[in-house]
Amino acid sequence: MPNGTQAPATAGGPTQHTQNQALVPAKAATPALASNLRDMVRYAEELANAQLLPGQYRRQPANVLYAMEYGRTLGITPIAAITGIHVVEGKPTASAALISGLVRRAGHKLRVRGNDKEAWAQIIRSDDPDYDGYQVTWTMDRARQAGLANKSVWKQYPAAMLKARAITEVARDACEEVLFGLHYTPEELGENVNEDGVPVSEPASAPPQGGMVRVGNMVIDSECFVPHPEGQAIAEKAKDAKDRAEVKARWAEAVAAEVINSGINALDTGQPDVLGDYLKRVALTLPDVAPIEDDVQDAEIVNEPSGGEGDPEAARQERNAA
Repeated sequence: MPNGTQAPATAGGPTQHTQNQALVPAKAATPALASNLRDMVRYAEELANAQLLPGQYRRQPANVLYAMEYGRTLGITPIAAITGIHVVEGKPTASAALISGLVRRAGHKLRVRGNDKEAWAQIIRSDDPDYDGYQVTWTMDRARQAGLANKSVWKQYPAAMLKARAITEVARDACEEVLFGLHYTPEELGENVNEDGVPVSEPASAPPQGGMVRVGNMVIDSECFVPHPEGQAIAEKAKDAKDRAEVKARWAEAVAAEVINSGINALDTGQPDVLGDYLKRVALTLPDVAPIEDDVQDAEIVNEPSGGEGDPEAARQERNAA
């Protein structure tokens, strides 16, 4: 297909194929300056001064350099990496648009359709075109079950959120090899995002009144709150963690079970809370690596009195007496 030609829409609706091709070019152009590490550092320092960058990269050249290197792994330009890759708790994540582009650039067919009630995504692999079993459907009922439906972005943009969830889930299932570790969107790891899936900082909300408590974006009556059983079990396990690696394992478990945004009774405050927020607080109180406990305990050295067990003179006298 010639460059600039719009791909035909599928029966399931438009796929925005051209847009994703622009986001993930077939052969990403590396900046002319970035031919070696010193030039890459200089390029990152200059680019970090741009006021148009996302907040986590603005005046953070090391973060820019990280995104550039990750972009080289994916074969995309630095700008595409900076705008499409977001690091959450040290784990790189990607927008659904970037994940779509990576899937299509690899030659696989991605079909997406949806509305405010449900979204459907399907991938047909280029090396197995006769198999159509890679399909995922996300509904608002499923979002409510996962504790997502009451988040502000889900209330404002349900169609976009449902499509993003369907795209990333089917991509992980059908062609994980093209994602290079970008398995989740920021929203799937508990970040507040806008309609495009870009992390944003939400303005401070007024404190709840009376017997009401805030759980994520919800204000509820504490007497009526019932914690999610699976989320509460993960919180209990995280309580005994000895380092951040153990908490990250609990985080991954919660994401896989789709309960990272579920309500729990926080073990540090005794109040209703969101599981993801509780895990973040626990991680901040722990070291990166658990301290190694020495098997040898401190012991007091006691000199035995003369004539006691092990005294050579006493042993000689006993032998003579015998």
